[in-house]
Amino acid sequence: MSGVVVGKRAVTEAVRSGKVCEVLVARGARDSQGLREVLAAARRASVPVREVPRIDLDALAPDHRGVVARIEEAEPTADLGERDLASLAFAADAFVVVLDGIEDPQNLGAAARSAEAAGAAALVTRVHRAAPVTDAAMRASAGALAHLPHARVANIARAIVRLQDVGFTVIGLDGEAEVSVYDAPCPAGRVAIVVGSEGRGMSRLVREGCDLLVALPMRGRVASLNAAAALTAALYGYVLPSRPGA
Repeated sequence: MSGVVVGKRAVTEAVRSGKVCEVLVARGARDSQGLREVLAAARRASVPVREVPRIDLDALAPDHRGVVARIEEAEPTADLGERDLASLAFAADAFVVVLDGIEDPQNLGAAARSAEAAGAAALVTRVHRAAPVTDAAMRASAGALAHLPHARVANIARAIVRLQDVGFTVIGLDGEAEVSVYDAPCPAGRVAIVVGSEGRGMSRLVREGCDLLVALPMRGRVASLNAAAALTAALYGYVLPSRPGA
């Protein structure tokens, strides 16, 4: 991670998360609702704002879109590890999202955005052969990665065992599963939704470690959804209806 967040919405959310130490705005930047929200959030959080030449922002992030936030840590949201999963104070009906090998930063960000919007308690991703939390991922998440507790682990199969040990039912999204999300409601209590990589899906050990495999019915000519879209459909069509108060 470069130590910066770019884009007006992502910067606003990063400021709100308390992880920003400074906001840089391109000198002469066009006034807009997005920029006003950035400045208002910085004012409320007492975060200093500096106008700088656009070339200075170009050196930090070529796709800055006129606003850059400096963050306090190199990877502000990857502050949890595998062992932390066994000690977090999860609610009785909490759900977490597990991404097994998502390699596209845009997909990571979009998945995090859906997870945070739906109320996920945490996001779990792989350290190796998976997308890191880059500027592109942060921007695609619309700042959600600044709010969502995020555990990056070396071994997803081992991480889901830790979740099972603290009462989670682990459910894998698998296009070849014999059970669809329409066949039975999502189990009550704590659940973890696992989404595999864009091309290969879940690894064998992760699939075998799931308590339940479910498929999303495909009625059109397209045989599958990308990982973030599949996650969104599963969260809103399968997981959330089973939560109290939904």
